Amino acid sequence: MDLVDLMVEKRFVGQEFLTWLWWKSEERGGSVALANEGDITVSFEKHMLLESGEGESSEKIICTGLQTELQEARTGLQMGKKLEQARIVIGHNSHEYSFTLAGALMEYRNVRLPKTEATENDKSDNSEEVEGMILERIFLFEELIRLVNTLFAMFLKVRLGAQWRDELEKIRHWVAKMAIVV
Repeated sequence: MDLVDLMVEKRFVGQEFLTWLWWKSEERGGSVALANEGDITVSFEKHMLLESGEGESSEKIICTGLQTELQEARTGLQMGKKLEQARIVIGHNSHEYSFTLAGALMEYRNVRLPKTEATENDKSDNSEEVEGMILERIFLFEELIRLVNTLFAMFLKVRLGAQWRDELEKIRHWVAKMAIVV
Protein backbone atom coordinates (compact mmCIF):
# COMPACT_ATOMS: atom_id res chain seq x y z
CA MET A 1 0.00 0.00 0.00
CA ASP A 2 1.48 3.35 -0.97
CA LEU A 3 1.31 6.52 1.09
CA VAL A 4 -1.61 8.06 -0.83
CA ASP A 5 -3.76 4.95 -0.35
CA LEU A 6 -2.90 4.88 3.34
CA MET A 7 -3.84 8.56 3.74
CA VAL A 8 -7.19 7.99 2.00
CA GLU A 9 -7.88 4.89 4.09
CA LYS A 10 -7.07 6.59 7.42
CA ARG A 11 -8.61 10.02 6.78
CA PHE A 12 -11.52 9.07 9.05
CA VAL A 13 -9.22 9.47 12.08
CA GLY A 14 -8.89 13.23 11.54
CA GLN A 15 -12.60 13.52 10.80
CA GLU A 16 -13.46 11.66 14.00
CA PHE A 17 -11.02 13.87 15.90
CA LEU A 18 -12.72 17.05 14.67
CA THR A 19 -16.16 15.70 15.58
CA TRP A 20 -14.92 14.55 18.99
CA LEU A 21 -13.29 17.95 19.59
CA TRP A 22 -16.49 19.78 18.61
CA TRP A 23 -18.43 17.63 21.09
CA LYS A 24 -15.72 18.07 23.73
CA SER A 25 -15.82 21.84 23.27
CA GLU A 26 -19.57 21.90 23.90
CA GLU A 27 -19.56 19.30 26.68
CA ARG A 28 -18.36 21.82 29.31
CA GLY A 29 -19.36 25.07 27.63
CA GLY A 30 -16.14 25.57 25.69
CA SER A 31 -13.76 24.46 28.42
CA VAL A 32 -11.56 21.42 27.85
CA ALA A 33 -9.35 20.04 30.63
CA LEU A 34 -5.79 19.21 29.64
CA ALA A 35 -3.76 16.95 31.90
CA ASN A 36 -1.10 18.86 33.86
CA GLU A 37 -2.23 22.18 32.35
CA GLY A 38 -5.75 22.89 33.50
CA ASP A 39 -8.52 24.15 31.27
CA ILE A 40 -8.25 25.71 27.85
CA THR A 41 -11.11 27.10 25.80
CA VAL A 42 -12.02 25.54 22.48
CA SER A 43 -14.74 26.88 20.20
CA PHE A 44 -15.81 26.13 16.66
CA GLU A 45 -16.93 29.07 14.60
CA LYS A 46 -17.60 30.69 11.26
CA HIS A 47 -16.64 27.85 8.94
CA MET A 48 -17.09 24.07 8.70
CA LEU A 49 -16.81 21.67 5.80
CA LEU A 50 -18.63 18.34 5.97
CA GLU A 51 -18.51 15.55 3.44
CA SER A 52 -19.97 12.17 2.70
CA GLY A 53 -19.33 9.51 0.11
CA GLU A 54 -16.20 8.91 -1.91
CA GLY A 55 -14.95 9.61 -5.39
CA GLU A 56 -17.57 10.84 -7.87
CA SER A 57 -20.40 10.24 -5.40
CA SER A 58 -18.92 12.49 -2.71
CA GLU A 59 -20.90 15.45 -1.40
CA LYS A 60 -19.50 18.46 0.41
CA ILE A 61 -21.35 21.00 2.49
CA ILE A 62 -19.72 24.28 3.45
CA CYS A 63 -21.30 25.91 6.48
CA THR A 64 -20.46 29.46 7.46
CA GLY A 65 -21.82 31.80 10.07
CA LEU A 66 -21.53 32.47 13.76
CA GLN A 67 -21.06 29.61 16.21
CA THR A 68 -24.75 29.51 17.12
CA GLU A 69 -25.80 29.63 13.46
CA LEU A 70 -24.05 26.46 12.29
CA GLN A 71 -27.36 24.61 11.97
CA GLU A 72 -26.37 23.18 8.58
CA ALA A 73 -23.27 21.58 10.11
CA ARG A 74 -25.33 20.12 12.94
CA THR A 75 -27.87 18.77 10.48
CA GLY A 76 -25.06 17.36 8.34
CA LEU A 77 -23.73 15.40 11.31
CA GLN A 78 -27.22 14.04 11.97
CA MET A 79 -27.37 12.90 8.34
CA GLY A 80 -24.08 10.99 8.72
CA LYS A 81 -21.77 13.47 7.05
CA LYS A 82 -18.25 13.70 8.42
CA LEU A 83 -16.60 16.88 9.63
CA GLU A 84 -13.63 17.43 7.32
CA GLN A 85 -12.57 20.98 8.12
CA ALA A 86 -13.37 23.49 10.85
CA ARG A 87 -12.42 26.96 12.03
CA ILE A 88 -11.29 26.61 15.65
CA VAL A 89 -10.38 29.13 18.32
CA ILE A 90 -8.25 27.97 21.26
CA GLY A 91 -7.68 30.11 24.32
CA HIS A 92 -4.71 29.29 26.54
CA ASN A 93 -2.79 31.41 29.08
CA SER A 94 -4.44 34.67 27.96
CA HIS A 95 -3.53 33.92 24.33
CA GLU A 96 -6.07 33.23 21.60
CA TYR A 97 -5.16 31.08 18.60
CA SER A 98 -7.45 30.99 15.58
CA PHE A 99 -6.98 28.49 12.75
CA THR A 100 -8.68 26.16 10.32
CA LEU A 101 -7.88 22.48 10.74
CA ALA A 102 -8.40 20.06 7.85
CA GLY A 103 -9.04 16.64 9.34
CA ALA A 104 -7.79 14.27 6.65
CA LEU A 105 -4.20 15.48 6.79
CA MET A 106 -4.35 17.40 10.09
CA GLU A 107 -3.39 20.43 8.03
CA TYR A 108 -3.34 23.91 9.59
CA ARG A 109 -4.73 26.73 7.45
CA ASN A 110 -5.35 30.43 8.00
CA VAL A 111 -3.51 30.48 11.31
CA ARG A 112 -3.83 33.65 13.38
CA LEU A 113 -1.43 33.71 16.27
CA PRO A 114 -2.07 35.85 19.36
CA LYS A 115 -1.09 39.48 19.20
CA THR A 116 1.69 40.33 21.61
CA GLU A 117 3.40 43.53 22.58
CA ALA A 118 6.25 42.79 20.19
CA THR A 119 3.97 42.14 17.22
CA GLU A 120 1.89 45.22 17.94
CA ASN A 121 5.02 47.36 17.58
CA ASP A 122 6.71 45.48 14.74
CA LYS A 123 8.03 48.54 12.95
CA SER A 124 11.45 48.28 14.53
CA ASP A 125 14.65 48.72 12.54
CA ASN A 126 16.68 47.07 15.29
CA SER A 127 17.72 43.63 14.05
CA GLU A 128 17.68 42.15 17.57
CA GLU A 129 14.10 43.29 18.12
CA VAL A 130 13.05 41.87 14.75
CA GLU A 131 14.78 38.58 15.59
CA GLY A 132 13.04 38.53 18.98
CA MET A 133 9.67 39.11 17.31
CA ILE A 134 10.30 36.27 14.85
CA LEU A 135 11.35 33.90 17.65
CA GLU A 136 8.23 34.84 19.62
CA ARG A 137 6.02 34.05 16.60
CA ILE A 138 7.79 30.70 16.19
CA PHE A 139 7.20 29.94 19.87
CA LEU A 140 3.50 30.81 19.57
CA PHE A 141 3.11 28.60 16.51
CA GLU A 142 4.87 25.73 18.28
CA GLU A 143 2.57 26.29 21.28
CA LEU A 144 -0.50 26.00 19.04
CA ILE A 145 0.80 22.77 17.53
CA ARG A 146 1.58 21.42 21.01
CA LEU A 147 -1.95 22.20 22.22
CA VAL A 148 -3.58 20.52 19.21
CA ASN A 149 -1.24 17.53 19.55
CA THR A 150 -2.20 17.26 23.24
CA LEU A 151 -5.89 17.30 22.28
CA PHE A 152 -5.23 14.72 19.56
CA ALA A 153 -3.38 12.50 22.05
CA MET A 154 -6.37 12.76 24.41
CA PHE A 155 -8.64 11.71 21.54
CA LEU A 156 -6.41 8.77 20.57
CA LYS A 157 -6.23 7.57 24.17
CA VAL A 158 -10.02 7.45 24.30
CA ARG A 159 -10.45 6.21 20.72
CA LEU A 160 -8.05 3.30 21.15
CA GLY A 161 -9.13 2.51 24.70
CA ALA A 162 -11.93 0.56 26.29
CA GLN A 163 -13.89 3.74 27.05
CA TRP A 164 -14.50 4.50 23.33
CA ARG A 165 -17.91 2.78 23.30
CA ASP A 166 -19.16 4.98 26.14
CA GLU A 167 -17.66 8.10 24.57
CA LEU A 168 -19.16 7.25 21.19
CA GLU A 169 -22.57 6.82 22.79
CA LYS A 170 -22.26 10.28 24.38
CA ILE A 171 -21.29 11.79 21.03
CA ARG A 172 -24.23 10.07 19.29
CA HIS A 173 -26.57 11.40 21.99
CA TRP A 174 -25.09 14.90 21.49
CA VAL A 175 -25.61 14.68 17.71
CA ALA A 176 -29.20 13.49 18.17
CA LYS A 177 -29.88 16.23 20.73
CA MET A 178 -28.65 18.94 18.32
CA ALA A 179 -31.96 18.91 16.46
CA ILE A 180 -33.83 19.56 19.68
CA VAL A 181 -31.54 22.29 21.05
CA VAL A 182 -30.98 24.35 17.91
